Amino acid sequence: MGFTLEDGHPNVIEGGKRPLHTIIPGMATKDGKAVLSFGVMGGHYQAMGQAQFMSRHFDYGLDIQEAMDAPRFMPDPFNGEVEMEATVPDAIQQDLRARGHRLVKPRAPVGGSQAIEIDWQRNLLTAGSDPRKDGCAIGY
Repeated sequence: MGFTLEDGHPNVIEGGKRPLHTIIPGMATKDGKAVLSFGVMGGHYQAMGQAQFMSRHFDYGLDIQEAMDAPRFMPDPFNGEVEMEATVPDAIQQDLRARGHRLVKPRAPVGGSQAIEIDWQRNLLTAGSDPRKDGCAIGY
């Protein structure tokens, strides 16, 4: 769906070029070892989704599943609207509107994500899967 056969289009499939696409899986390391493998889907949301997920996990200490479950938002770079999930508290939404932001209900789920955290000291894998998309976290 992200590619086309239309001549002259930046995303045309043709030999010798790399079509524009937003597939951006991520891996975080600490002390030279992988500690987190993750990915956020959602077209233009992906880069912002990666930042929201990592900040919620590393900056705010949410576990993998909590970081995925947290409410999301996405500013539309073309029209200035901010897609905001209804689970963002009303007081925050009202404050943002008072500051001039145009909040709208998302037309589709705001991204989706999966992640696996590696705890080398406890020899433990912890995984999460976004409830906005199809998928699950299964351990062994």
